[in-house]
Amino acid sequence: MPKVSSVIVPYAAYLRVYEPLAAFPDAERAHWTRYARRSDLPSYQDELRRSLADLLPTPPVAVRVHESADAFVTEVDGVVCVCPWRTRLRGWQALGELTGDFPEPVLDALIPPVVRRQSTQDYERWLERNPDARPWIRTATWQVPINWFVLVSDAEREYDGGEAAAPPVLRYRTPMVQARRRVARGLRALREAMDEGPLIDGLVDVGRWLEEFHPRSLVELDYGGLVHAVPSGDLADDHSAADVAEGIEALRHGDPATAGAAYGRLVERWRGVRDRRSAN
Repeated sequence: MPKVSSVIVPYAAYLRVYEPLAAFPDAERAHWTRYARRSDLPSYQDELRRSLADLLPTPPVAVRVHESADAFVTEVDGVVCVCPWRTRLRGWQALGELTGDFPEPVLDALIPPVVRRQSTQDYERWLERNPDARPWIRTATWQVPINWFVLVSDAEREYDGGEAAAPPVLRYRTPMVQARRRVARGLRALREAMDEGPLIDGLVDVGRWLEEFHPRSLVELDYGGLVHAVPSGDLADDHSAADVAEGIEALRHGDPATAGAAYGRLVERWRGVRDRRSAN
């Protein structure tokens, strides 16, 4: 059986915010300044493997005892920006979402009730001390939510087909100011064309989340391990952000037929991934 550290963890996509060092309080800024100088910065697969390793003990460690001191690092126009993992916070939030994803007997088998109760109590106490806490990373499994594509442009698409030793990469990166502008424009078009629903609710939610960050941040939509669930040819031809933008523009101009065609392409493109999710 392969070690956890050697396994490619698929099927999770990410929406990340990288904030400039100036956005952090002095003590944390000093930590991230030192951290960014490291030559061995971890990848998203390293982060996910560590989380999976916590689930191997009996009983599993549903949420880490201590918060992660790691982050993803990038540079934007000469400015160092970091995206803290905040693994503990995200673990608490993910644990709360599991209730709606699994029947209780299955959930009890995955994570015993006593572990869930203790984690919930720990989270409630922690929130009393940190009421404004928010994650820098959002995760989606077996999909990229449509509202995420609203934030980016096809012109910002970065695709690398990968090699034998490296997996493919498909991601978008956009300045925060552009992401917020696209959210506002998308919401106006959607609200004029349809009633309230999951798409609008999701876009409102992600827009509120973006408002929590520094205006000079970078927003990244990364297919992450999801590239392993999509055939390479389909991945190279995946321009979902362009389809979403075309659909919203068509709604803005009162053209539901074109909007419907764009949505149909999205549905067809992601059908295979959804089928694989059901098979698992």
